[in-house]
Amino acid sequence: MRIVRLGETDLLMTFVRLGETDLLMTFVRLGETDLLFTNNKLSWMRRTFPKLSSPMLCFLGGLTLVIVAALTYMLWWPPLSNWVDATLTSQASDGVDEPPHDPATTAATSADSPSLILTPQAIKNLGLTGEYLRGMKLSTYRRSITVPAVIVPKPGRSQVVISSPLNGVVTHVHAVTGQAVMPGELLMEVRLTYEELVDRQTEYLKTLSELEVEMREINRLEDATRTGAVSGKSLLERRYAKDKLEAVLRSQREALRMHGLSDRQVEQIGTTGRLLQKLQVVAPDIDRHDHDEDGELELRLSQVVAWPASYALSQNDAANLPSSIDSSGSPNHSDHEHRPLVVEDLRVHKGQAVVEGDKLCSLSDYSQLYIEGRAFENDMTAINEAISQGWSINAIFSGARGTEIVRDLKLAFVANGIDPISRTLSVFVELPNEVIRDDTTAEGIRYLDWKYRLGQRLELQVPVEEWQNQMVVPVDAIVRDGADWFVFKQNGKQFERVAVHLLHRDQNDAVIANDGALFPGDVIAMRSAHQMQMAIKNQSGGAVDPHAGHNH
Repeated sequence: MRIVRLGETDLLMTFVRLGETDLLMTFVRLGETDLLFTNNKLSWMRRTFPKLSSPMLCFLGGLTLVIVAALTYMLWWPPLSNWVDATLTSQASDGVDEPPHDPATTAATSADSPSLILTPQAIKNLGLTGEYLRGMKLSTYRRSITVPAVIVPKPGRSQVVISSPLNGVVTHVHAVTGQAVMPGELLMEVRLTYEELVDRQTEYLKTLSELEVEMREINRLEDATRTGAVSGKSLLERRYAKDKLEAVLRSQREALRMHGLSDRQVEQIGTTGRLLQKLQVVAPDIDRHDHDEDGELELRLSQVVAWPASYALSQNDAANLPSSIDSSGSPNHSDHEHRPLVVEDLRVHKGQAVVEGDKLCSLSDYSQLYIEGRAFENDMTAINEAISQGWSINAIFSGARGTEIVRDLKLAFVANGIDPISRTLSVFVELPNEVIRDDTTAEGIRYLDWKYRLGQRLELQVPVEEWQNQMVVPVDAIVRDGADWFVFKQNGKQFERVAVHLLHRDQNDAVIANDGALFPGDVIAMRSAHQMQMAIKNQSGGAVDPHAGHNH
């Protein structure tokens, strides 16, 4: 279509091809007359309406062109579309108008970062639960060396041996092997048959009686001396005799303590005037170290707690008892501050004769254990660096359900010598334990199962290098393709592949540089990156390497 103006004459020419027919339409305006020529045939019309302006002619011509284009769509659109595609392909291959390469925006372009749409079933199959779809955050990561380790008891704390303080015969065994007991809970009862103890108690009672007689005689002589009936010399001799008996009494008390009796038991013998016949052996409290009135450590807390069966506790005695024992001498199970002890290696039975020092059983406290790591000599420098920096240590447990990592464990101490046979250095790490089962049977026997057990093998991660303010993800969240490492960022229903800079990778974690490819808060897939990479390659039609992103 073309408009030509010649003075007052407007000439509008339109050429249209319909199949094999060529149509030439010409509008000619001469003054107030509009003429239409079609294929050189003149036809004219006389207008009665006012003279049309040039914009109106343009509108009519454009409308005519649109109508004709719509009627002939199937004739001209396919050739035009093929010509446009060929032109774009030629320009792309020749590098015409190619945008400059910007590493900071490469990961954001759709051509370099293909996306993947996963169905809800595929997300479940890949294990992308809420735990493994979470936002990125900046953290501190420490590169570590791995050393083999084993769980060992805490020397002097994890086990207590209960031995017989006196000769006797076991009359009752209240505990069973594997039972969990609280401090103060009754373990067994022993009937005393120790002749020397019997003699010591008899002598003690005899001395008490003699002292009582001397005290009465001194009181009588004091009255007689004031009246002048008796000389003061007789009173003085009685007082000397009283002092001698008190000295003998003190030595006899110490002798009874040496035989395994507590201060309360000795005082009870003197108060009641009865010999001690039976002992009750109860569980000690590892964390308590009570002292008697004289400041001496009571034997019942360091080795065994032994009370006579007929011992009636006074109010003062009940106030001084451990919180796990009530005023009747029975354990108080409402106290949860004390850690339970497990009865092990029970060696006695009812009716068995025992002598002083025989092992009755052992009690184990598994609430606090040690991890003993075996590091090589070449690792000593790294271990010393971890000690100087005060870095925490991780423990790796492998099981049927996968790998469990216990983080932020405290380094207790490092051995000062190297084992001459294995040439390894022992590293001890504190391991807090926890109860996974606590059941009580119908007979009232309590059993505990602990999460970590002695002899269990594991690995320790000792940090040697640190990265701060970087992004740390599980190693299954990254995948390698050639020279690039990728993660998959969630964007609605799509997972976009984003290229990242990998600073460090080990068998569990990967450290990604905080360089703008990802930002804190971006939600990425924390696992199954290898499977998602294979799905993208399948979509693109390329051959899939089953070992892509994996090192063997």
